[in-house]
Amino acid sequence: MSDLFDYDAELRLHNEHFRAAAGVGSRDHVLDIGCGTGQSTREAARAVGQGSAVGVDLSAPMLARARRFSDDQGLHNITHQQADAQTHRFPPARFDLCVSRFGTMFFADPVAAFTNIGRALRPAGRLVLLVWQERDRNEWATAIRRSLTAASAPPDGPDPFSLADPAVTEGILTAAGFAEIGFTDVHEPVHYGQDSATAFDAVLRLWEFRDLLADLDAAAADGARTRLRTTLDAHVSAEGVHFDSRAWIVTARRP
Repeated sequence: MSDLFDYDAELRLHNEHFRAAAGVGSRDHVLDIGCGTGQSTREAARAVGQGSAVGVDLSAPMLARARRFSDDQGLHNITHQQADAQTHRFPPARFDLCVSRFGTMFFADPVAAFTNIGRALRPAGRLVLLVWQERDRNEWATAIRRSLTAASAPPDGPDPFSLADPAVTEGILTAAGFAEIGFTDVHEPVHYGQDSATAFDAVLRLWEFRDLLADLDAAAADGARTRLRTTLDAHVSAEGVHFDSRAWIVTARRP
């Protein structure tokens, strides 16, 4: 069994909205930030035809899988790079479109990161992001966390909800030189598997929840696992294990 969480399965419904919003053109050169195992990069590569797609991520294991999938599917207009998008020297004004599916919430300095990404876009180049709305609007975060710990404060470390506030995100993108910034609500469930046993294994591959268990003693961890199974059982339907979620599609353009 792979240690990598299957984000493609989790986000299948979100991805349909994201792909439509990206509107990849047949000659576009596309940059995919935080590409993970590369689903969105491969979709862009298939759409561009005579263009190209570049997927960037920090995770070597995810990029290895992305390269394998691209090779298996015969996609020759796609490359993958292990790099930090905040500091990596992208070719200036190279790309027509930058996309990111939940890959831009963890920058140490978001203004610097989006400024760097903006330099890689040609004039009038587009930015299309998918980011989470507030934690309390995402049942997958709140319900699962409550089953694992009684603490009310969010965990330390990377914040998947750092771009949840449209005013904050618009301020970051404006400071980074973007214009025509817009937000579209996406209200779809996340999917963790066809049954609660599969969902249990999947959830504990997510760093936020895995780390919560790691901080507990053996007895507390056993109790948390039991509560997690109960929570997952309560979310089983004929379509699988789903939790409610809310996200934003954020669009912007380089002037």
